[in-house]
Amino acid sequence: MQTIDLLVIAVYLLGSAWLGLRLSGRQRDTRDYFIGNRRLPWWAVCLSVVATETSALTVISIPGVAYLGDVTFLQVAVGYLIGRVVVAFVLLPRYYRGEMTTAYAYLGIRFGRGMQGTASVAFLFTRLLADGVRLFAAAIPMKIVLDSYGVELSYFAIIALLGAVTVLYTLIGGIRAVVWVDVLQMALYVVGGIAALVVITASLDVNFLAVAADAGKTRFLDLTSNPVSAPYATVTAVIGGALLSTASHGADQIIVQRLLGCRSLRDAQKAVIGSAVVVFLQFALFLTVGLALYSYFEGASVEGLGLANSDELFPTFIVEGLPAGLSGLLLAGIMASAMSTLSSSLSALSSSTMADLYERFSRRTLTDTQGLRLGRLFTLGWGLVFIGAAAMFTGTDNPVVELGLSVASLTYGGLLGAFFLGLWVRGARQLDAVVSFAVAVATMVWLFLFQPDLVGFTWYTAIGTAIVLGLGSLLSLRHRGAAPRDRDAHTPGQSSDTGTGEAPRAGGEPSPADEGERP
Repeated sequence: MQTIDLLVIAVYLLGSAWLGLRLSGRQRDTRDYFIGNRRLPWWAVCLSVVATETSALTVISIPGVAYLGDVTFLQVAVGYLIGRVVVAFVLLPRYYRGEMTTAYAYLGIRFGRGMQGTASVAFLFTRLLADGVRLFAAAIPMKIVLDSYGVELSYFAIIALLGAVTVLYTLIGGIRAVVWVDVLQMALYVVGGIAALVVITASLDVNFLAVAADAGKTRFLDLTSNPVSAPYATVTAVIGGALLSTASHGADQIIVQRLLGCRSLRDAQKAVIGSAVVVFLQFALFLTVGLALYSYFEGASVEGLGLANSDELFPTFIVEGLPAGLSGLLLAGIMASAMSTLSSSLSALSSSTMADLYERFSRRTLTDTQGLRLGRLFTLGWGLVFIGAAAMFTGTDNPVVELGLSVASLTYGGLLGAFFLGLWVRGARQLDAVVSFAVAVATMVWLFLFQPDLVGFTWYTAIGTAIVLGLGSLLSLRHRGAAPRDRDAHTPGQSSDTGTGEAPRAGGEPSPADEGERP
């Protein structure tokens, strides 16, 4: 590493913050702050979705997955495409009805504010932990760089620095700043990944693909492993990936918020399906980098290289093998990818806190100025909490990408099951949904903490969804013979209010949260 690399990193971090502020524009109300007044182009939203879900995990961890194993991880991306088609044509039309600003507003319409609040709290908790892992992942290469200069900073100090810059432009710029900075950051780390692959290939005297093939690392399909315990067995990876993607892009506010910022439903559908194609290509790129690193390091074990885990393989090459300037640019891209995820989470967490919890339960009427000020306060508060959550992670024996996906999957199945319960089981009531959701989440936490080897993490979403649908359907039998209480019967295009996440009940009856709030 050269001084120019540190300079590049510093300039890029400052430039990202400046660009976010420069592109932000002025927000007039919470609708503008949280969904950009629905004026964002679909292609920018598509790339922002990819940048958000990619984060630093893909860049530093997926090469290690291929280095230690093979490229069967790519099967998950096939499932992603299937899942996003479901989101595009089943869930998005529901969200665009009633001018919603959060994914969980639908659950409030269908079941009641209790279920909406439950889903929102589950989202807040899961997002906090999952993106805490992602922020920790970004600190790994930064620590390697600083250690090479003899500067010994803790993970917490690095996390605090990245968090502070991110909170700054998210706090002021809102979702518009987040989306456009995401586009730039994605371009940077993809170009950096391609450049790294070119440099590795040029330094080798052998065909790295042939070497990888001889070592059995180019296997794409896994039709022989146990589909219950092996996370990348073909059936497990495709079905698990499809359900995970359906949940993450249809029931997770961090993605839904972006899709609701598109100009129309058709634009949102193009953005979410297009993101699956881009993600597949990204996974392929960084898995190929891992295959190239296998030849570069001559197949040495992680311990033999003096590294703590496989997540340090690619960062070590970036520091030691890339030319001066280019290594700094790629490291800046890794940190920027973490910043894009953090900024997205901050915006999603504050919007969900505002629309699903505060406005839903406080019954206070806020002016545009008051709502915007409170939304920014929520953003600042969540930023501080995020930094603390990321500091909880100090290491992991498994690739950090698997840890992040496992944590996110703890509630994804319950959330997706709750949406399907509302769509498919007309007799289900709020108590049915809340109880089945709680049982699903408790089961997944038990599996994650006490039986981590019983089933692969790619099954977590499927198990949670099945529990909610099965138990919720059984509980709904108590209401057999009673008139169904479907609150999703309002006509398309009806607007609840000013777009704060509410929608009227069937027949125009106001929801409990609207009574006494709106003129």
